[in-house]
This record gives sequence, C-alpha cells and structure tokens, in this order.
Amino acid sequence: MKVLKRMLQFVTDIIRRADMKLLGLCMVCTAFGLVLIASATGYLNYENPGTQMKRVLIQTIGAMLGIGAYFVFSNIDMEHFAEKWWLFLVFDIGSIALLKTPLGRGEGGNHSWLYVGLPMMIQPAEIVRLTFTVLLAKQIAWFRDDRRMKGLASLIFPAAHAGFMFVWIYILSKDAGSGLMYLVIYVGMAVAAGLAWYWFALGFGVLGLGIGGLVVFDKLPQYWMDRFHVILDHSYSPGGVGYQQSRGLLALGSGGLLGQGLFQGIQTQSLDRSSLPERQTDFIFCVCGEELGMVGCMVVIVLEFLVVYRCFQTARVAKSSMDALICVGFGTMLIFQTVENIGMCLFVMPVIGLTLPFFSYGGSSILSLFAAMGIVSGVRGRTLPDWLRMT
Repeated sequence: MKVLKRMLQFVTDIIRRADMKLLGLCMVCTAFGLVLIASATGYLNYENPGTQMKRVLIQTIGAMLGIGAYFVFSNIDMEHFAEKWWLFLVFDIGSIALLKTPLGRGEGGNHSWLYVGLPMMIQPAEIVRLTFTVLLAKQIAWFRDDRRMKGLASLIFPAAHAGFMFVWIYILSKDAGSGLMYLVIYVGMAVAAGLAWYWFALGFGVLGLGIGGLVVFDKLPQYWMDRFHVILDHSYSPGGVGYQQSRGLLALGSGGLLGQGLFQGIQTQSLDRSSLPERQTDFIFCVCGEELGMVGCMVVIVLEFLVVYRCFQTARVAKSSMDALICVGFGTMLIFQTVENIGMCLFVMPVIGLTLPFFSYGGSSILSLFAAMGIVSGVRGRTLPDWLRMT
C-alpha cells in the first residue's frame, strides 16, 4: 500500500510540475490535426485498405510518446544537462551522420530519414533540433551574461555553430528546409539576446551578396531557382514545379467561409494522388481550408499563436538567460514553420518541406514538438513555488 501511495505521489508531482495549459493547447492542436489527417488519408484506403487507419495510428502513437516526453522534460533542468555540452555536440553531429549508414532512407528527394525497426521512421534533424537549441542557448547566454553581445566573438561562434549544422544537414540529406530551421532559431535567439544591430545588417548584407553572386554565376541548383521563380510568376511551370501549390491554392480557395464539409472536400477526397499532392503533410492547411473553410483555418492559426505566445510568456519569467533563450528558440521555430507552411499553401512562399506544427502527419515531428514544449514547461515550472505551479 505504501509503495502504491509513493508511486501515486511521484506521478502527481510530475504532473504538478508541468505546464498543463501549454500541454492542453498542444493536445487540442494534435487532436484537430488527427481529424484532418484522417480526412486527408481517406483516399489511400482505395489503394491499400487500412492505410488510413495506419497513418492515424502512427500519429496517435507519436503523440502519446510525445506526451510522455513532455512530462519527462518538464522535470529536467536543461542548464544542468548542458554542462556536458560536448556530449550534446557529439549527439547532434553523430545523429545526422547516421543518414549515411544503412539505416538512412530517402523520401521525396531528401535522404533525411532513419529506419530503426519501428512502425515509423525517424527524422534525426527533428530530434537534433532539441539538443541544438539547448546548446546554442547556453552558448549565446554565456556571451550575454558577460555583456559581450556587441563583440565579434558573440557573432562568429554561435553563427558558425548554426551555419555548420545547416551545411552538415544539407550535405548529408539534401534537406535545405530542415537545415534552414537551425539558422532561424539562431536569428531568433540572437535578437532576443541583444546582438548589436550592425552585425545583423552585415550578416544579411553578406548573405544577400553571396546569393546574388550564386545567381549571377548560375551556381544555385536549378530546382532552387525554379521554386523561387514560380513564387514571382505563378504562370511559370504550372504543370511542373508550380503544380503542387496551384492545386493547394485551388483547394484552399474552394472552401469559402465554412468549407465543403469534413470528409467532403472534392480534392481532399479525390482518389487521384495528384489532385492534392502531399495532402496529409505539407498541404494539410489546404485540406482544412477546403473542408472547414476560412473559419477552420482561423482556428488553426489562433491555436498555433497561443502555443507560441505561451513559449514567449515563459521566456519573460525564466530564471536565467539560457532558459529564456531556449523558450525564444522554440517559439521562433514554431513561428517560422507555421508562417512558411501557410505561406506555401497560399502560394507566397517557396516549397521547402516544412510541415504545419502539431497538425501535419509525421511521427518523429509530433514527438519532437511535444518534447520541445516539455522543455519550455520545465522552464516555467522552475520559476514558481510549488503552490503556484498549476496556475
């Protein structure tokens, strides 16, 4: 009996330390996403009966594991773990390197998956993003706390860290979208830490000149050029590089205010895969727009905003610079990924393979998102006394 009481007390303490408001928001997003995924994958049953339920089940398992990870990370002090920074770095580099082993798998032109014998493959760039954010936060906080954010070193070392990870991921997987997220996280943290504005001006200036030079000398991959070209001219390659976004915009616009009805979308329920490509992943927002209309899309945007707001709200009350920067990093990640995905569906941003957080299909994605929010939850829990941690 005493053992049972201790176990119950242990579980109660774990739950009490977690930010239940943030968890509730994440779970609502995920539940909404599961409904959209069920609708978006219905056509697969005609090709292979049971495939729809398999996708929903994988997403559900990923979410359940993610909720468990949320509670685990809510009770871990990342400042303590980050003292072993070199282990984080080895893990980051080594995990991406596994893509070049027999475990590596390719999908959609990117070699960015690992098969580990589970019912779902793992995308290491999603998992590594967690440890990278913690490590980068420690690095930038070290400069900030020493009041050296105006020095050259405060620019070079963190930027080199983020730049290396982008290059490392791109070289091994050709997934520029996943690598770009690392650079975005760095920019968000650097802004929050107070990096001198002239370093941003210099950095973006050099980046602009570099990209301009690559374009002038025709050194950028043609598919990169095409993806940006089609954004500026929607009539360019409507049956090629612009096809996905043209179909997505058509589905999104056809929903009107209230949509055609859940599980009733013409393109979403079409048995033709090309009617709305990647409908359960990259273009899940278009599924929402077609079947639930503008109202459904606004609900998605508001839910994403509330999760981001909770991240930044936690950053404001964090007990240390490192904890605050971790929250800013994850909040920036969610903002960019959401804006890019929705912009891609609206045909105003290029397709770079970034899914809609919590809504798009992806087991490793949903797991890593809950883990990231668990880290944010842990930051909030360490700022409050026990009797306030449920507020």
